[in-house]
Amino acid sequence: SASAFPPQKPKSELVRTSLRLLTSSAYRLQSECRKALPAESSPSTDIQLVTQQVIQCAYDIAKAAKQLVTITTKENNN
Repeated sequence: SASAFPPQKPKSELVRTSLRLLTSSAYRLQSECRKALPAESSPSTDIQLVTQQVIQCAYDIAKAAKQLVTITTKENNN
């Protein structure tokens, strides 16, 4: 009998996915922050856009960190 719920991803795969998001977001955050530095910004730098990108990266980092906490908490409680 087929289950009504699809099989869940193995925890190790979820951890890898979260770590990938965390790593890529951290690199993007670093890159976006560099663009905003006076020494590295060009006159054409759109600071408002850079700020939005920084906020998005920070959000993605928080989301990935929350996923990791959720996964490890569940593992520790089992």
